[in-house]
Amino acid sequence: GGSGRQSLTRLASYIAEYKVFMIEITKTYRALEFKDDLKKLYEMSGAKNLQTVFLFNDTQIIQEGFLEDINGLLGSGEVPNLLGPDEVATFREAVRVDAKAAGIDETPAALYEFFLDRVRNNLHLVLCMSPIGEAFRTRVRMFPNLVNCCTID
Repeated sequence: GGSGRQSLTRLASYIAEYKVFMIEITKTYRALEFKDDLKKLYEMSGAKNLQTVFLFNDTQIIQEGFLEDINGLLGSGEVPNLLGPDEVATFREAVRVDAKAAGIDETPAALYEFFLDRVRNNLHLVLCMSPIGEAFRTRVRMFPNLVNCCTID
């Protein structure tokens, strides 16, 4: 066995009544599927306003580009170039009623910012990585938000 990082994350999420989301790696899982999973996370945490835990471990890093997206998510709550204009419009419409109730202007920019604020508030990333070996040190140097925007335990 390991050190129980995933088990403890699942237990804490259950106690806090958060939804746990993990990607499922298949032979054909690549960047496109990863971006689709990130969109699902945006939908859960932003559009549906669900407290969500994204549990991601180092064995799921098939491409280093995955960490580039996570680095952006950690730094700003947004993954660059993830959503197309039609998807942004869909998410803006999904939060329109709640934004209006919160007194937010109904401009496209204000609605999208309201959506991103929800993502930042509701999405919790748990990265389970082994600190042993060169891979962790290299990744921390390449993606500084893994250190700057995380609690390391």
